Amino acid sequence: MTDVFDLDDLLTRYQVPDRSRTHLRTNFVTSLDGAATHNGLTQGLNNEADHQVFHTLRMLADVVLVGAGTVRNEGYEELTVTDARADWRTAQGWPPHPVMAVVSRTLDLDPGAPLFTRAPVRPIVFTTTEAPEGPRSRLGEVADVVSAGSGSVEPGQVVAELTRRGLPQILSEGGPAWFATMIEHDAVDEMCLTLSPLLEGGDATRIVRDGRQRTSAMSLLSLLRAEDMLILRYVRPELAPAG
Repeated sequence: MTDVFDLDDLLTRYQVPDRSRTHLRTNFVTSLDGAATHNGLTQGLNNEADHQVFHTLRMLADVVLVGAGTVRNEGYEELTVTDARADWRTAQGWPPHPVMAVVSRTLDLDPGAPLFTRAPVRPIVFTTTEAPEGPRSRLGEVADVVSAGSGSVEPGQVVAELTRRGLPQILSEGGPAWFATMIEHDAVDEMCLTLSPLLEGGDATRIVRDGRQRTSAMSLLSLLRAEDMLILRYVRPELAPAG
């Protein structure tokens, strides 16, 4: 795959000023009419430019956080970065690969999946205190299973636990129900959004589903263009540079 953007420029563009400060970044791609999937998957909405930003954001993350439905639908496997990216991370004094973290209320996950069995770093699964004991025990053999709420997984508890583990740079890649929960709890510090030059229509998934409404202002921090595709970066207004 040929790089569309200069990697050093992307790293500078997407670095946060203080990595020790907890920062929850989300990353999504949508069509012009708001569809988050094409024929059920994000593949088809993105291109090489979006892929490059996607992998750069992973390269900068301490942990990648994703809902169980997205893990199943998108066929997530073990979380690794390329050897060159791992070498770059090591040169910064970071672990070679970010940690994988999955949010699952019911623990409907396969402990034999490559996401767990081939992971270079032991994954984390966030669930509730009511999660069934059988799946909890089986997943506990291949991941750290952490209760982070009663009835539903609470974003504040997830963020606090990741920060406690020394993983303050959090990249969330979905899915729509988990994103809705994060919005509802005002947990999102940054949103990276790729706007694909397509109209989808139909009943395609949107990037947010359900959850109570909560309106939060965001400030545009950067914009990249790759032909007709726009790659946007928004942050909380208080995190935007002055002036």
